This record gives sequence, structure tokens and C-alpha cells, in this order.
Amino acid sequence: MFKTKKLVSVVLAAMLAVGLAACGEKAESPTGEKTFDLKLGHNLAEDHAVHLELSDFADKVKEKSNGTINIQIFPNGTLGSETDMISQIQNSALDMAKVSASTLGNFSSQYNAYSVPYVFDNQEHFYSVMDGQITEDIFASTSGDGFIGLTWLDSGSRSFYTKDRAIRTPADLKGLKIRTMDSQVAIDMMNALGGSATVMGYSDIYTGLQQGVIDGAENNVTALRDHGEVAKFYSFDEHSRIPDVVVLSQKIWNEMTEEQQNVLKTAAKEASESYKTRWKNFEDEVLEKATNEFGVELVRDVDIKAFQDAVQPLYEKLKTESPEVYEVVQKIRDAAK
Repeated sequence: MFKTKKLVSVVLAAMLAVGLAACGEKAESPTGEKTFDLKLGHNLAEDHAVHLELSDFADKVKEKSNGTINIQIFPNGTLGSETDMISQIQNSALDMAKVSASTLGNFSSQYNAYSVPYVFDNQEHFYSVMDGQITEDIFASTSGDGFIGLTWLDSGSRSFYTKDRAIRTPADLKGLKIRTMDSQVAIDMMNALGGSATVMGYSDIYTGLQQGVIDGAENNVTALRDHGEVAKFYSFDEHSRIPDVVVLSQKIWNEMTEEQQNVLKTAAKEASESYKTRWKNFEDEVLEKATNEFGVELVRDVDIKAFQDAVQPLYEKLKTESPEVYEVVQKIRDAAK
């Protein structure tokens, strides 16, 4: 039985590899343009707002390109982690992916500017930067790595949510073990705020909170969909706004006609804009369930200024240790003035 299961797994993996090897395979359309059959991967469920928006995006691209650009979406992490998917794009085994800007920081340090706490004053400042030249330049910074940023999707603001204690000032974090992403910026932030950074995978947070391995975590409000049963306080300190980014193979982009490129760019911009409302509705839906069904307390009387002051040493550290990131941070900060 074990050998049979193992053989089936090997066959399925081989079939997937053959399918992905055909990424971007082209034939000429009746108009003479090449037809692109593209594969796009992401690690969220089919009922997530991201998948719904990307599905609409794919439909618009097919319509606007007269069927010369067709996008097949692979959700649920079917194609591996975000880093795995980027590697597949670099090896021409995948064409597109939705990944976090924090992941992209491993390929272009400029993306790390988005993760710096309080680099954005508010949502309006965030939107103006994401829709402007600063982000266009960051999107182009990975062209030498085999892919470019095509557009961005809102991922809300990240705040602290905890099991037993509301967080209103940095002092409230003292002695608490807080789950963070595997990001030096996130770890440095926790150290500056007086908490103890605990790096673990997202899938381990629920059990970690339940068993007391961690006291809390930091994420946007949609994390309460998964953790609201064990985390009873969500405190809106809104320390960072890290976007999601849709990336595209540079090779595929270069092979498209200017008209096809314009179709992708136009549809991508429309997706970014319409997703702002879709994301807001998603957040509202999660918060309603978190409060009414899980009993989560939403803490809004947070001393934001105290948090901003506490993380200022991170800016000085960036200035000396990561001048390229600091330069982008300064551009973002100047855009708020």
C-alpha cells in the first residue's frame, strides 16, 4: 500500500511538472499576435478576496486581449511557497504569482522599505505611494532577476492581536512573546517595542496561542478569521502596511506586443483599484464575525505616537546598515509632506 501511494505521488508530481513546463507556450492568433497561456499561483483559498479579484482580472485580460492572453490560476499554495513560486518564474516553470512585498525583499532590498514600521502615515499616504512613481521604480528593480512587479493589492494595516492583554502602549508588550514573520525588520521592531519576537509559520499560530507558546501575533485584521477563537484582543496600532504584489516573468513580458502589454497593465491597474473596496468589505466581514461570534475586543484607543517614537532607532539603523532601503524610505516619507 505504501509503495502504491508513493508511486501515485510521484506520477502526480511528474504530471504537474510537465504541465508547468508548458508555461507561456504560444501559438499565433487569427490577428497574427502570439497567444499566451499563462499560469498564476498564489497561496490563498478560493473564497479569499485575493482569489476572487485575480479571477476577475484574468477574465478582463482575456476579453481585452481578444483571447490572446489566457490566465489559469493555481490557488491554495498548490505550487509551493511564495519563494518557491518566484524560483519557478525564474526557471520559466511559472509565469505569474501573487506574493507579499516582504518576500520580495529577498530579491530586491528596495521592497523592504514597505515593511518599515510607520513609514506610511495613513491609508491615504499608502495609496498615493503605491499608485505612484516610487512603486513603479521598485517594481522594475527585479527585472535583472527574471521578473517584474505588475501591480499591487491592498493587504491592510498590520497590528498586534493577543490572547490575554490589550496593547495600548509599547509598555504593554513588555515580557510578551509575539509571533513575527521571518523578517529582520519585524524582529528589530519587536525589540524596539520591548516585546520578544518569536518567528514561526502562520499555520502554527493558532496552536502557539492555544498552548501559550506565544502571547500574540501581528497581522492585518483578516488573521482573526483563523485566530479569533484564541486571540481575544485586537489592538489597532497599525504599525505597517505591507502590500501584496502580482509579479510577472520578464521573459514573457518581453515577448508580448505593446498592445498586449497595455492590456495587462490596464487590467492590472483596474484590479488594484477595485480591490481596495473588495478588501475593505472583506475586513468588515471578518471583524463582524470576530466580535459577534468569537468575542474579540477591538482596541482602538492606542497611543500611536508612543509606538512611532519607540521605533525611531530602526530608521537610524537603516541609514547606516541599509542605505538603499533608507533612500526609498526617505522618498516615501517625503511623499507624505
